[in-house]
Amino acid sequence: MTVRVIREHEVVQEATEVLVQHLAPAKVARFLAAAQVRGGDYLALRAQLFAGETVATLVEKIRQYQGEPQPS
Repeated sequence: MTVRVIREHEVVQEATEVLVQHLAPAKVARFLAAAQVRGGDYLALRAQLFAGETVATLVEKIRQYQGEPQPS
């Protein structure tokens, strides 16, 4: 029987992906800061969290998340 040992960084990466899918980016960032995930690359995480985003798209997502009506 062969057992594959999963590396810690793989687990952290997968957990981060789950968090990104289910929480607002600001909450993910706050959680990771509070959890003090060591050895992580903040710049890489930031690039992943905000890939393809602009200020306008982030504002839109914030408004949707907060349930605010969209401006006309």
